[in-house]
Amino acid sequence: MKEMTSLERVQAVLRGEIPDYLPVIPQSFMFAMSDGGYSIGKVNRSPAIMAECHLECREKYGYDGCVIDVDDSTLAEACGAKVIYRDDNVAVVKESEPVLTDLRQIDDLKIPDPKKDGRLSEWLETTSRIAEKIGKEAVVMGRADQGPFNLLCLLRGTQDFMLDLLEEDEEVILHALEWATEAHVAFAKAQLEAGATMTSMGDAYASPNLVSPDIYRRYAKPYEEKVVEQVQTAEKAYSIHICGDTNKIIEDMGQTGARILEVDWKLDMGKARRVIPENVVLMGNVNPSDPLYLGGPEEVDQAVKDVVEAVCGKGLIISSGCAIGANTSPENMKALITAARKYGTHENVSQLQGKRKKEEK
Repeated sequence: MKEMTSLERVQAVLRGEIPDYLPVIPQSFMFAMSDGGYSIGKVNRSPAIMAECHLECREKYGYDGCVIDVDDSTLAEACGAKVIYRDDNVAVVKESEPVLTDLRQIDDLKIPDPKKDGRLSEWLETTSRIAEKIGKEAVVMGRADQGPFNLLCLLRGTQDFMLDLLEEDEEVILHALEWATEAHVAFAKAQLEAGATMTSMGDAYASPNLVSPDIYRRYAKPYEEKVVEQVQTAEKAYSIHICGDTNKIIEDMGQTGARILEVDWKLDMGKARRVIPENVVLMGNVNPSDPLYLGGPEEVDQAVKDVVEAVCGKGLIISSGCAIGANTSPENMKALITAARKYGTHENVSQLQGKRKKEEK
């Protein structure tokens, strides 16, 4: 089979085809900075350095695209939240001093302008620099930071927002989520305008590890759907990333319309592949802790093999289940890419899918 570019591999998977190799796109922003000799906390306001580290890391290890991420607090900060900066780690929102002491204050905030407010323009510049270099041959996923549910958690303070979900008037909650949706959509569209191949959200606090599936369906899923409707196009896919054990909501996630679901290591990939639409791509789900950090190359190899076989290579972008730690060994990163090329060949995937079809008859 003719060798494809990285971008062509992903486009083939999105069309439901089997590429020459299954694409592999690790969530490697912290690792990339570390591998380049920097801490994410010290360069999170330097688009030139962040872009250089992403590009050099992709070139060095040979993966198919870059996930442009910085931390979980940039969009909230641009909305008015206080942020704690840490030299050796990502910045975090100071939730003990929330910008909203009452959800009714949401209209007092200004929807941030991604080109002017906070550090959003620096994310966009990083995306633009990377897209200029590799956008025609590889994937540039310009994450738009937090989804509506997560963003509102950070603006209100997660504990207080959890109480609001139990005690506050529903109209007040829904109005605040509409505001958060508008803020996220503005940043997501700006990422695409900056040259991103696709964009995405992180909505970790909507995970069953924190809230019930019913809460997800009532207060997170509808706004994820609104984002997808407003941002995703035929040419530019949208991705939803929810950390943790999403087995109880994966079918719901598959109904949002997002073409890609980034899933964590606790998800049963085989089950997920059976219950979500065929045209929805799963991106994941090798555990970033064990084996990527705590294990060795042999364990990484086995984990990739397990992921590919669980879904028979169908609709799959091989990735880490969440962000790869800065202290992950280069040997394990190499093993991740090598295993993806080893088990994700067109021949192997074709055989796996052929075998599955026979078993289903």
